[in-house]
Amino acid sequence: MHIVIAGGTGLLGRALIAALRPQGHTFTVLTRRPQARLGGVLEQVQRAAWTPSDPNALARHIRTADAVVNLMGENIAAGRWTSARKRALTTSRVETGRVLAAAIRLAQPRPKVLLQASAVGYYGDRGEALVDENTPAGDDFLARLCVEWEASTASVETMGVRRVVLRTGVVLSPEGGALPRLLLPLRLGVGGPLGSGRQWMPWIHIADHAGAMAFLMMHENAAGVFNLVAPTPVTNADLTRALARRLRRPAFFRVPAFALRLLLGEMSMVLLASQRVLPNRLLDAGYAFRFPLLDVALDDLLTSHA
Repeated sequence: MHIVIAGGTGLLGRALIAALRPQGHTFTVLTRRPQARLGGVLEQVQRAAWTPSDPNALARHIRTADAVVNLMGENIAAGRWTSARKRALTTSRVETGRVLAAAIRLAQPRPKVLLQASAVGYYGDRGEALVDENTPAGDDFLARLCVEWEASTASVETMGVRRVVLRTGVVLSPEGGALPRLLLPLRLGVGGPLGSGRQWMPWIHIADHAGAMAFLMMHENAAGVFNLVAPTPVTNADLTRALARRLRRPAFFRVPAFALRLLLGEMSMVLLASQRVLPNRLLDAGYAFRFPLLDVALDDLLTSHA
């Protein structure tokens, strides 16, 4: 297959390319910096300019694709959610999704499948309740953003393109994302649970995230929403203790919720919201997790990649 990835220079895009390239699949990565030296697997694939003002130019790349993956979107956790920041987060997801859908409409022939990124933030704060793909959206900023994000490419379904929506949890990888941020305070001896620590954190090993994306891309009957999370969600305190055990460091320095809200404002909900999410549709489709248990995942991430 030839796969076009919009926003493929980040952690998730690199992992997908690394997983599929050895199988003979080829890639075009649409990026705002096609000439930049990005290193690693991206030096070995074709890159093209992301041109939101010119859908026709994007369509010329998309018409060669069997599959398109939309991973566009600025980092949710990169700073306080000011009004300007919220606009940037929305534009980087919703407007780019609409541009991509417009380019797919112009492309002839069209790709067979579009994988659309989203997040478990769609569900809002659910406390102890079990959450699956049938759970309705929440009503906070992140939930509303996810609703718009998912809807931005919904029109491709009327064009005969199979669409898969990926509601992703906390991706654990030694290369970036949440894991290095969680490890740093523990290594310094000042780590501990966030808030009460009782909030549920749906997580997934980076290898399973790439594996699930590839599985859903290749399986022609897979369509609609899928939660990309491990089948064993854990609480923030559970995750913190598991990391501390492996580092042989204390984890006594609990960070109060009020301090996180004072420091991060509304963005603190990313750390404090509780989402006990299950990947029911992914399991029903037949995906076999390589790392279904947190202890096994951390053994791989902190030992094999040390």
